[in-house]
Amino acid sequence: MRHTVIGRRSFTGRGVLSNPPGRFDKQQLAEVDDGWYQEEVPNSIPTTLEPDRAREVISTNDSPDVPFEQSINPYRGCSHACPYCYARPSHAYMGLSPGLDFETHLFYKADAAKVLEEQLARPGYVCKSITLGANTDPYQPVERRMKVTRSILDVLARTRHPAFILTKSALVLRDLDILTDMARDRLVSVGVSVTTLDPDLKRRMEPQAASPQARLRTLAALSAAGIPTTVMAAPMIPALNDHELEAILEAAAATGTRSAGYVLVRLPYEIKDLFREWLAEHYPDRAAHVMSLIRDMRGGRDNDPRFGTRMRGTGPYAQLLSNRFRLACNRLKLNSQPRSPLETTLFRPPGPSGAQLHLDL
Repeated sequence: MRHTVIGRRSFTGRGVLSNPPGRFDKQQLAEVDDGWYQEEVPNSIPTTLEPDRAREVISTNDSPDVPFEQSINPYRGCSHACPYCYARPSHAYMGLSPGLDFETHLFYKADAAKVLEEQLARPGYVCKSITLGANTDPYQPVERRMKVTRSILDVLARTRHPAFILTKSALVLRDLDILTDMARDRLVSVGVSVTTLDPDLKRRMEPQAASPQARLRTLAALSAAGIPTTVMAAPMIPALNDHELEAILEAAAATGTRSAGYVLVRLPYEIKDLFREWLAEHYPDRAAHVMSLIRDMRGGRDNDPRFGTRMRGTGPYAQLLSNRFRLACNRLKLNSQPRSPLETTLFRPPGPSGAQLHLDL
């Protein structure tokens, strides 16, 4: 599959401005104006959706920087269109661009529920919490009609398997019936990412994601339903949204949320150039300053992939951000109690595929 070459420009509802080739592409394509007639480029790009079939849906993780060992990503690509998204480079494995292709060429895990049941039924399977949303958002707009995430949750609820959900969408409330059932047995918790409280910044930085107010209402509704919640102030971008850290934590604490986290913006592979383009377009007056601060927090580079530092950064500015987070959490009584691990002892493996139920008569 080849990505479409699109010159740098802004499209309605999209985040980044270009569609550069992925790092595995051997051919480099570019637009050239030869003076002949060219059709007018539309102002928007439609979203395409294709099935992504696999023999397994559970991915394993051994990174010491993240608190989970298993995850499921119901979708590849994400139409939330956040220019900073660290998952963008994964589209290169599909022969597509991490730029506009990532936002417009989406893939869904076909037969996800069936494949998950088969994995959970394997004799050697060990129950450990599964994270939904570790890479792309499990509740991005196409989930409203595809319901892949809901089908996965249905399997997890029936087998009493624990899960953590991370999203920036209010659509998670659609599945409140499943989540409240799981929460009664300490089988689920939900994290909601709140990047900014500024509607204008949100429209530029997360054009297709829920508004900040909608995310806070989501945290309140989940907490009221007895579902443990976490606010993720992520990513924090110096000189762009990091000044909002305390305000985000205060707003989340007011919803009943008792847990919080933050992550420094990460710019691996192609993202650094896409992010630079986005900064120059939307915030030209501070673009150089933002990147200078990021490099100061990344050992002089645009990105630092090392375990132990990639999530929080290093140096005085990174330490200041860490101290501000800690002090705000102490004041707001966030993270004041250790997080209880999700329950794993209630897991009931599904029967073999096609097996009949036995009636005890």
